Amino acid sequence: MRARVLSGMRPTGALHLGHYHGALKNWVRLQAEYECFFFVADWHALTTHYEERDVMERYVYDMVTDWIAAGLDPEQSTLFIQSRLPEHAELFTLLAMGTPLGWLERVPTYKDQIDKLKDRDLATYGFLGYPLLQAADILIYRASYVPVGEDQASHVELTREVARRFNHLYGRPVDFADRVAAALAKLGKDDARYFEKQRKAFGETGAAEALAKGENLVARAAREVAGWTSDDSEWLLGHLKGSGKSVLTEPQALHTEVSKLPGLDGTKMSKSYGNTIAMREAPDKVDAKVMKMPTDPQRVRRTDAGNPDRCPVWQFHKVYSDEATRQWVQQGCTTAGIGCTDCKRPLIEAIQREQKVWIERAEPYLAEPKKIHWIIEMGTERARTVARQTMHDVREAMGLSYR
Repeated sequence: MRARVLSGMRPTGALHLGHYHGALKNWVRLQAEYECFFFVADWHALTTHYEERDVMERYVYDMVTDWIAAGLDPEQSTLFIQSRLPEHAELFTLLAMGTPLGWLERVPTYKDQIDKLKDRDLATYGFLGYPLLQAADILIYRASYVPVGEDQASHVELTREVARRFNHLYGRPVDFADRVAAALAKLGKDDARYFEKQRKAFGETGAAEALAKGENLVARAAREVAGWTSDDSEWLLGHLKGSGKSVLTEPQALHTEVSKLPGLDGTKMSKSYGNTIAMREAPDKVDAKVMKMPTDPQRVRRTDAGNPDRCPVWQFHKVYSDEATRQWVQQGCTTAGIGCTDCKRPLIEAIQREQKVWIERAEPYLAEPKKIHWIIEMGTERARTVARQTMHDVREAMGLSYR
């Protein structure tokens, strides 16, 4: 069984080249290696755009069209809309009951976003709680990995802490000791004694080697011991780590190589800055936008030598051009052998070649929008199956499964 990956994207505007090279390109690669769940984070969009209902209505389906145009395959990846699954909100509410307020206030992006978005009123419970909603999004699918950049790693760590706290509070039923004893009895005296030795060593010293030996013993028992169940493994692993049954899975941050593409002016590419190229931008508009890009400010005349490191266009060449083209740019710019217009032409052609594939892939869905609606409906049903099972286990652990 493949490990599960989960990620989402907020539908707050048309997707641009920065989205593709910063996230989507990575998603396309991951779907071949993992069981991938990708969702439209429309509730998350409301944390900053709660007064703009038209934002979601306009961009939800358009964004999924861009995903598929980029190469996401609905047969390989589960694509769905967050708000279609009320289980997300239920888990968020239940986790909120035991999550310390200080955990949310210390998330680095919380104050950072408040500073950056001064034009919006973010003094809301929804905005404060969005990292916990994000944790619920991840935990409800028991994702093993979350692909993130360095600036989002703190959100995954918060998710791990939330899962750990939940498992500590609710992973030990009243008969936990009896269940552990029953599982140990299945191991046999020698293996049970060895397991207890590793548990004690890990509890006293935190030795990774002792933890690994205990985990290996449980894995072997799952393969070889007659009558062994997955619950036996859960109880013993919880006993080994000093917690309980892992109702919620602690995810790991998946740091993979991504290409960072700045905006046309050299700052972060953002629709609000007016410095983007949309994934499905018309070719003539791409041409016009790149031609207007600022270049090395110290290269005033055509005969002046330039420095690519001072030029926003060079950052695009790093992503779009091959080694031979980059060498040509370096040589031509630093010796005034080429002009800025010469430098931009191969870049425009490279961007348009990439976009041509996306535009062609998107055409069938633009001509027949119901195809996208159907893909999302199918993905939402697949996601619902997993989410409902997790919520069944959560309710049972918390004593909310009334019979």
